[in-house]
Amino acid sequence: MKKLKLTKEEQWFEDHAEEFVPVSREEFNKIKEAIERRKKDTVLSIRVNSYDLEHIKQKAQKLGVKYQTLISEFLHKLASA
Repeated sequence: MKKLKLTKEEQWFEDHAEEFVPVSREEFNKIKEAIERRKKDTVLSIRVNSYDLEHIKQKAQKLGVKYQTLISEFLHKLASA
């Protein structure tokens, strides 16, 4: 039998399958709604100081995320405060 080659993401799920637990329909809907609220559905074009952007990119790299994601998270926290 031929063995399938899994992507890194698929392999992660395969390795961690026992960690997943069933949830109630109510809990599932809460999770689904939270994900929907976090969907990015608007494009924002903004001019920023190149010095600031470079430092944001460096901080994002240290955190292991894309700089646009980091900026989006900052904006979300600001809007939610």
